[in-house]
Amino acid sequence: MREAYVVDAVRTPVGKRGGSLAGVHPADLGAAALRGLLGRNTIDPAVVDDVIVGCVDNIGPQAGNIGRTMWLTAGYPEHVPGVTVDRQCGSSQQAINFGAQAIMSGTAEVIVAGGVQNMSAIPISAAMLAGKEYGFDSPFVGAQGWDHRYGTGEVSQFNGAQLIAEKWDISREDMERWALRSHERARKAIAEGTFDREIVPVGDFWIDEGPRETTLEKMAGLKPLSEGSRLTAAVASQISDGASATLLASDWAVAEYGLTPRARIHHVSARGADPIYMLTAPIPATKWALEKTGLSIEDIDVIEINEAFASVVLAWLKETGADPDKVNVNGGAIALGHPLGATGAKLFASLLNELERVNGRYGLLTICEGGGTANVTIIERLS
Repeated sequence: MREAYVVDAVRTPVGKRGGSLAGVHPADLGAAALRGLLGRNTIDPAVVDDVIVGCVDNIGPQAGNIGRTMWLTAGYPEHVPGVTVDRQCGSSQQAINFGAQAIMSGTAEVIVAGGVQNMSAIPISAAMLAGKEYGFDSPFVGAQGWDHRYGTGEVSQFNGAQLIAEKWDISREDMERWALRSHERARKAIAEGTFDREIVPVGDFWIDEGPRETTLEKMAGLKPLSEGSRLTAAVASQISDGASATLLASDWAVAEYGLTPRARIHHVSARGADPIYMLTAPIPATKWALEKTGLSIEDIDVIEINEAFASVVLAWLKETGADPDKVNVNGGAIALGHPLGATGAKLFASLLNELERVNGRYGLLTICEGGGTANVTIIERLS
């Protein structure tokens, strides 16, 4: 099997809901990430074999294969195809994994993988709600096999996050402490310019808008998301807008085009878990990846796990025994935001840059996803 190399990875700054990116068309937003990526690498866009883009809620301006649309919007060659992937919150991580697999298999030499999401323009779950006018209240309930297997109860990330908090005995205070840590780390990273290498601007917008000055006292005063819940908005990821892009190449392409890879893809995989708990799959997915690679959690130098909710990360830490000081060291989605389809490749860019910053060897990325699945990507830094 051939190697798949990571040449570069970038992201736009993340805009908060109704913020600096709210009025940017998703195709233009994605195009900004693509131009930022290819503009700083000496490779002809014409040699790209495919553009694989993650996006969720593919309706309106995000419909019609946004992966293809944003490539053309960026002004790049028409002969290069594009495709859009929806694995919910892990969509652009899956785009990277598909791209790596194409290169490893020998069916591609150069892949651009990334993601885009404007949640201000197209609200979360818009695609799930779009079926109501056609008589479908939910994508799940009403399917006889689903109802027989899982019942007709609530299927949502909010319900899953609450179930996780209860099963792993994670208190509201535990989650609020992690959320505060996320904000503090993110603000510190921004102040120190930690994200500067991975961010490409959109116009004159170039600093993440999400991180806040907050305290445990402020969080304690918030109302729960539902009666009796341990969850509040403070321990959940932020609704956001953003885009991301990654350049992958084979060893042949690296030599042919004079590229300098920053890392190699060491492992890609995905696993599933209970779709009602929904957000627990990073636990079996991480264990599976470590087993397949022969690595231990102690071998991993930098870890990014998406902070869909604080309970997701805290349960994962309990089950894997990972060192919290290696996890989301520059903050996570609670502080920096979670632009659904863009998040996977966004976190990938942060993982790559942090691995280089600390001179680590292995970095691991995992994301919980709607439907109860999770991806794992492990990269090895190249000196």
